[in-house]
Amino acid sequence: MKYIKYFIQFLFVILSFLIFKILGPNLSSKISGKIFELIGPYFRSKEVIDSNIKKAFPNINTLALRKISSSMWKNYGKVFAEFMFMKDFRFGKLANKIEIDGQEILNEIKSSNRQAIFISGHFSNFELMAMYLEKSNINLSTIYRPLNNIFLNRIMERIRIKYICKNQIKKGIGGLKKLIKLKKNKFSTALMIDQRVSEGILSNFFNQKALTTTIPAQLVKKFNIPIIPVFIKRIEGVSYKIKINKPIYFSKDESIENITDELNKILEKMIIKNPEDWIWSHNRWK
Repeated sequence: MKYIKYFIQFLFVILSFLIFKILGPNLSSKISGKIFELIGPYFRSKEVIDSNIKKAFPNINTLALRKISSSMWKNYGKVFAEFMFMKDFRFGKLANKIEIDGQEILNEIKSSNRQAIFISGHFSNFELMAMYLEKSNINLSTIYRPLNNIFLNRIMERIRIKYICKNQIKKGIGGLKKLIKLKKNKFSTALMIDQRVSEGILSNFFNQKALTTTIPAQLVKKFNIPIIPVFIKRIEGVSYKIKINKPIYFSKDESIENITDELNKILEKMIIKNPEDWIWSHNRWK
């Protein structure tokens, strides 16, 4: 039964992508965003989303909560449609839709043949961050969690490898071995730190304990390399601005727990500044 449901989802996505291809990126993004904004509140995740928003903003009123939730669903829909146009963001007519603040930081890493750990969360069209890093000739690997839907995952992996980052590393022991091998060859790493992970540790996140990945902290301890927070914001339509922040240097003597707590604080600041851009449906505090 599960695979029948997955296959139906797969057919729906394929049909949607074909329609998006005909409509083009701007119209597809706008229409898909509106559809998700309308139907999103009826999904089962509504309770999780509302609970998460209240954890981050305990004194939020109902109107403000609805606004954040609605904006999140609208962005979800836009990102879904825009996935069809990753090739255009990388090589085509949408490449000039990405504005960069902090290009000099990437240039310095590239020219000095150094490596770094790029961290972020699921903001706006988050896929574009890793895509731009690799496009800037940064030797990059990205860590990702495969989709539960095995049919869709094959498509998504192919698009990611071809247009986002060719060195895709699955979460898990096998992926960690590949990651260490690439680190020894001076490859930088990009990963999202805002998902709940069973192999993580309980770290402070909006004054509550949340399971958080320790991969950035482990890499700091092992390779003594800086962490660079990255943030992406939708400006208008399919136009984006990516902010590359200054490198953060942690001491190798710093504990994994302290590093992880500090990174969660950085993530909190990103979310508080632009709450409508973050995907609130991940159950971080489960």
